[in-house]
Amino acid sequence: MNKLVIAATVNGDPVEFLTDPGGSLLDALREELLLTGTKEGCGSGDCGACTVILDGEMVCSCLVFAAEAQGRQIATIEGVAEGGRLHPIQRKFLDHAALQCGFCTPGFIVAARSLLDRNPDPSESEVRYWLAGNLCRCTGYDKIVRAVLDAAAELRQERRVEGELAA
Repeated sequence: MNKLVIAATVNGDPVEFLTDPGGSLLDALREELLLTGTKEGCGSGDCGACTVILDGEMVCSCLVFAAEAQGRQIATIEGVAEGGRLHPIQRKFLDHAALQCGFCTPGFIVAARSLLDRNPDPSESEVRYWLAGNLCRCTGYDKIVRAVLDAAAELRQERRVEGELAA
């Protein structure tokens, strides 16, 4: 079987990789690009462990053909931190002990960042609804929800300060 050459942008960097025509984006990220933060939990789109952002939309990378990434923008857990500095969502997951085994954590963090990019002031209900596609067996969800709400508050405060400095 012939492999396809796919050119995309991953976490802001242009990349090229080879894939089988039926290969998943998850497999390409992990095996071809060596971005192993995205996890395979179920292989059927039910658990959210493989959540990535594809052209601004959350997707389960286990359900997307790698060939569909041609010319597109992909954001993974590896792109959440800014330089060597953790994103507020990542810090708040640590502060709130919102992880135990950590297997589901990358998917939750990518999903939470997607939410906060769209809605900087979500209610608890909105956070719970947005994260409903991500499953965790260890922590329960309260610590995760608290971490996201706390990160939202910190990000709003940072924006206020930046706005005051710009004025």
